[in-house]
Amino acid sequence: MNNEVVMQSAGTLHGQLQRGLGRAARRAADKPGAGEYVFDCIRRDPRWDPQAESRALYYARLMVDLELPVGPVAEHLFDPADQGDGDEWRVLLAIGVLTELVRLSRREAAGPLRRYVEEGTHWFDALDALAELRDPVLAAGLDSLVAARCDEATLSCLVTDPANPVIESWAARQPRIAEALARRRESGRPRRPGGSAAGPSERTEAELLDMARRRDDGAVAAIFELSRRRAPGLLDLAEELLPQRPSRWGGALCRALREYGPEALPRARSWAVARGGCADIGLRILARYGTRQDIPLLMNELHGALDRRDWGDAAGPIEGLGRLRAGEAVPLLKTAWTESTYAYLRPRVLTALTRTAPHTAEAYTVEGLWDCEEGVRQVAARTAPVTSETRIRLQRLHHDDAEEPGVRATAAGRLM
Repeated sequence: MNNEVVMQSAGTLHGQLQRGLGRAARRAADKPGAGEYVFDCIRRDPRWDPQAESRALYYARLMVDLELPVGPVAEHLFDPADQGDGDEWRVLLAIGVLTELVRLSRREAAGPLRRYVEEGTHWFDALDALAELRDPVLAAGLDSLVAARCDEATLSCLVTDPANPVIESWAARQPRIAEALARRRESGRPRRPGGSAAGPSERTEAELLDMARRRDDGAVAAIFELSRRRAPGLLDLAEELLPQRPSRWGGALCRALREYGPEALPRARSWAVARGGCADIGLRILARYGTRQDIPLLMNELHGALDRRDWGDAAGPIEGLGRLRAGEAVPLLKTAWTESTYAYLRPRVLTALTRTAPHTAEAYTVEGLWDCEEGVRQVAARTAPVTSETRIRLQRLHHDDAEEPGVRATAAGRLM
């Protein structure tokens, strides 16, 4: 099977399902062939950034609503094309969909998961998913496999929740699992503080800058201490280090600068205009702390990002324009919502729309109750107008055990 992803137009049901849009979930039941589109999305994994975007619960809910069988997902999971050096993300999406189906009371989906644990290349991911379901019945009999296959490091990764009833049931029969569980419980106990070596807070700014330039284990702590003090030297350090190739310390420096505060605005504006090695962090600072004088620059950046279809670059300008309530950005925000293949962008878009154009945003908040992204559903549950349709949806979100706790709580609050 050819697994190459071809993104369909956002005006089609298939394209909307690929993007995880709520409008597709709302209309799928009335569209012939919708089920095949859902299976195609699961098989090919259309996510722009699989590490950040959610789709498993979205597609699982569609399978429940459309009364689709589990078989095609199981067949995909065991497709020889995804064994060995195949696309791990497609496999993980299928595992995720089956896991969410179990949470949605489709317990037959646990069968392919168990089989994949026993036979599949990415067996540990399926095993971890079964453990996370916290149902010893579904994972019964797998303890021998766990003890035989897992080394100490793998067991440590598996035994992350000492109170998980699945892990406890396995530990009752397997001494190695019991030992790993005991180590995990021991590691969770408070430890005495270490020695009295001078920490970053006790050093001068010059000493901290010197530590940061060494790029050793103390550099990251020094960078964040400089940010906490709002030390001007940190801005100079950024101009020195950020134009170099990406590194652990450059990433820490960017995180620290985002917390620096509005004192960094003058330098950030010059960085953004200069288009040099500090341009990206300059734009992020403007998005977080900029004033209305920065709207033209943020608008220009958003225009460029959307033209290039560079959805990652669109995130900062969208956040900034929404925070500044820039009404002129609304047409671009609507385009980003519909066209973006990066679902993780939509929580930012919806937040910006609710701030810049509350009336226009209402239709998007309603749609957002069906979106694939937890962040969108959270904003939508908080802001969507309560109608007969949205009340039913809010009730489902509130009572759905597969839903994220924050979304469930927000939906419950709207129903009071």
